[in-house]
Amino acid sequence: MGRQGKLVLAVVGLIVVLVGFGWMARDRFTPVVVGSSAPDFTAREMGGTTVNLKDLRGKVILLNIWATWCDPCREEMPSMQRLYDELGPSGLQVIAVSIDAPLGAADRGGKPGGDVQAFVREFGLTFPIWLDPAGNVQKAYRPTGVPESFVIDRRGNIVKKVIGATDWSSESNLDLIRRLLES
Repeated sequence: MGRQGKLVLAVVGLIVVLVGFGWMARDRFTPVVVGSSAPDFTAREMGGTTVNLKDLRGKVILLNIWATWCDPCREEMPSMQRLYDELGPSGLQVIAVSIDAPLGAADRGGKPGGDVQAFVREFGLTFPIWLDPAGNVQKAYRPTGVPESFVIDRRGNIVKKVIGATDWSSESNLDLIRRLLES
């Protein structure tokens, strides 16, 4: 085999190895989908306590990934509060995970840190707000942006995924959550 043939074989071999590594690592880059198990992650409550999603297993959960600088997040927060007001007493857990950098800092994308406490006061939010400036929720769920939300059933399975803002107090969303709470 000539020099050119060996070079072609080496290039083909390298391509095969790279494709193999890409195939093995695909789960690290593929977004979480409906029907899959909700990945666990660690964050902090606003009071500083470390929390894990797995500790809510057995509950119906609306998991929302958001940031203070996100205009669509601001649009949907009031409807999340209405949903929580309506179905929180029946057992719905709303967990809104802020990906904001700490106030005075910037995140990896250059977005300024947000004042999460001021945001919570402005919107009168009473459901749990988790802080995740480290990006654990982003590593686990691989959202395409914010807001991105996941409805999780009692078995820990994702039953609905919403990319972008939505009206969480709409009849269709209320009906879905009620059915999950009854099961």
